[in-house]
Parts: sequence; C-alpha cells; structure tokens
Amino acid sequence: MPTQPFRERRVAESFGVDSDRYDRTRPRYPADLINRLAAPEVLDVGIGTGIVARQLRAAGAHVTGVEPDPRMAAFARDSGFEVEVATFEQWDPRGRTFDAVVAGQTWHWVDPEAGATKAASVLRPGGRLALFWNAGQPAPEAAAAFADVFHRLMPGSRMAAAYQGSVSAAQGYAALVDQADAVTRATGTFSPFERWSYEWERTYTRDEWLDQLPTQGLLTTLPADEMAALLSATGAAVDALGGSFLMRFTTLATVASRLS
Repeated sequence: MPTQPFRERRVAESFGVDSDRYDRTRPRYPADLINRLAAPEVLDVGIGTGIVARQLRAAGAHVTGVEPDPRMAAFARDSGFEVEVATFEQWDPRGRTFDAVVAGQTWHWVDPEAGATKAASVLRPGGRLALFWNAGQPAPEAAAAFADVFHRLMPGSRMAAAYQGSVSAAQGYAALVDQADAVTRATGTFSPFERWSYEWERTYTRDEWLDQLPTQGLLTTLPADEMAALLSATGAAVDALGGSFLMRFTTLATVASRLS
C-alpha cells in the first residue's frame, strides 16, 4: 500500500461503484473484537455500507457514521444508521461527543494527523479510538497463481507485487498500524496504544472470489474490459487450484483511550 493512500481521493471515494457487491462480499470482523469495542455511542469513520456498524449494533452499540461516498452512505442509511456525507477531516461534529471512534479498514484513507486531532476532539474522556484492518493472505499456491495473473495483465502494479512479495499482508498492514500509532501518540491526548490480533481463515470458491475481487481498492477504478480480462484469468487460476483456495486472515487492531 502507498505510504499516504489518503491522498488518492479518486480511489478512496470509489468503493460505492457497486455498494451491493461490496456489502455482500467484504469479510466481517471477529466477534471478540466487536464485543470489546461496543460502547453506548460509537462514531464509525468511513461507515461504508455499514458492515462494522451492523456488527456493533448487534452488540448493543448506537452507531453514527461519517462517509465520503454518497452511494455508500445511502446504503448504510437503508440499514437504519444516521450517516453524514463528509471526509472525517472536514466533518462537523456540531458539539457531539462519543464513547468510541472506530475505523474498520478505513483509517489509511484519513489524513493521520488531522484524523487523530479530530478523533481526540469528539471523544469523551476515557473514550477509545480503535483502528483495525483485515489482512488476507492466500495459501502459497494461490498467491503464486494470482501473482502470475497480475504480472501478465497489470505488470508493475502494486497487486502483482503484493502477491509475490516477501512481506505478508499482515506485515504490510502492520506498517499502517505503526504509522497510526506514532502520529496519534504525538497529539499527547491518548494513552499508550494496545495491539490486538485475531487469526482466522475461510475457504473461497471460484465464484465467491470473483464476486469479491472488483471491490478491492486498486481495482475499483479499472476499466470494464480490463476487469473482465482479470476476472477470466483469475477464474481460470482458481479452477486450476481445484475450484477453491484457503485465505488466512489476521485482523489487526490498535486501541487507545482519550486522556482526561
């Protein structure tokens, strides 16, 4: 991932191109994590279609969302959430405060300095800022097959490098966590961060993976003909693996409390 993905606004605000697909296919988060984060009043930064918000609501939280993409915001509103369309940096809280500010798979789209300052301003004393990501790592034979597809069809892309690189997905996301920790700590308004990690896995069938692939951040802006070619080649790769493959996930979370 780039070191400053929040500057790539075209990508950051492209996920709503197919909100139904995004909501249907994106992985959820471990129940243990959600239960630890549930609080009476939660602000969800980059609520998207409401994946995190629905899990938190089921755990007893009241969730308000901020979302820069109007299409995603509309989807979350249909699930019963109050959602305001804005980037978190520009969002006006109108004096409201919260028990928790959460960001699932979204904080890398937020300017880390402005985001940390805004989070501190809307958290009640003792309220928690929780940033978390799902890092998926295909089984080695699947990673090699996908790397070959991207090297052929999107040579030089970050996707090609990601599947073939020596750094795992979890290690890559850990760099985002480190950056978020360092910038937020520098505000002087948060307690030391705690790191939480959850390991889990799921098997993707060919159709499940092809359904999910267009929702990935580096592919949401791909022209239709290039996407069709990518899906065809990826489908053939999964077929060659026997029609399915194992994806191992590490959910990484970093959590700090607002000092009084």
